Amino acid sequence: MRVCLWVFVVVIVFGFGDGKHAYQRLRTERISGSAGDVLEDDPVGRLKVYVYELPSKYNKKLLQKDPRCLTHMFAAEIFMHRFLLSSPKVLITSLLCPMTSEPASTIRKRKPSSGAFFPLLQRATLVQTFGQRNHVCLNEGSITIPPYAPPQKMQARQIPLDTPRSIFVYFRGLFYDVNNDPEGGYYARGARAAVWENFKNNPLFDISTDHPATYYEDMQRAIFCLCPLGWAPWSPRLVEAVVFGCIPVIIADDIVLPFADAIPWEEIGVFVAEEDVPDLDTILTSIPSEVILRKQRLLANPSMKRAMLFPQPAQPGDAFHQILNGLARKLPHDRTAYLKPGQKVLNWTTGPVGDLKPW
Repeated sequence: MRVCLWVFVVVIVFGFGDGKHAYQRLRTERISGSAGDVLEDDPVGRLKVYVYELPSKYNKKLLQKDPRCLTHMFAAEIFMHRFLLSSPKVLITSLLCPMTSEPASTIRKRKPSSGAFFPLLQRATLVQTFGQRNHVCLNEGSITIPPYAPPQKMQARQIPLDTPRSIFVYFRGLFYDVNNDPEGGYYARGARAAVWENFKNNPLFDISTDHPATYYEDMQRAIFCLCPLGWAPWSPRLVEAVVFGCIPVIIADDIVLPFADAIPWEEIGVFVAEEDVPDLDTILTSIPSEVILRKQRLLANPSMKRAMLFPQPAQPGDAFHQILNGLARKLPHDRTAYLKPGQKVLNWTTGPVGDLKPW
């Protein structure tokens, strides 16, 4: 049961008022070859930002009750809230789904005098870790963010870059949810059960339900890291694989990946359909070595690793800034708003103008 649901609401309203604290000016620029844009301080465009202080039982008191919420994969919600309150570049429309009646009532009572709140929700941009196509809480234009993985802990567990990757396929986690689905037919739609039954005795596959103390180090010694769906299509394994340079093998047919315009998932990962799991050994061993090396070189880019993490304090190019950049691109700006002084052509990347991929 998820107990760390951190509820906060921030609403942006495009406006043209003169209130000094009601809006921030914003401009975005994409640095060539980087994973994402970098926000600058000379903004173009105007918006009003309303941060609603909900009852503390929906957020702050959760930490008093269970400090593990700060390291849980849903902790991105907590750090997003903190970053928003401390950032001079605030631009976000975020609602957690489902919205319970009490928070909704609180917001309704405190809505901005200049506009009706709930009609605005029809045009809301959801910032969420759901990452699942056709989900009830995922609408067109939503921004999918990575689940939280502790940056300091992972940084402290780095091993020498020249350490050989002697593990071909690595995975630690559940194959069966024995409490809720002991037969494995519903959990992960049977994909995890298929991994275990087909490859538990395969010497190329280092897979187990154990979670050893050397988990992070082992991922850095692996070539491929399995990232299968569970009850949801995503998990922190995706973040860990990117940070540790292990090629993510994504087994989740309906997954929506975070920051797809900033991270070239097709080029750094391997996508395997759930029905093709029994052929996983053939699929991975048939990938040419030069393709594997290219994926590893791309994964070695520090900007890509940074884009998946929520460090404290926030850093340029990190996940928090990726979210702000995704939202900034939704502003009703003229195309020229994103040009540097003297620049006549919008250059998003080293590639063609219309290509948002950084490679």
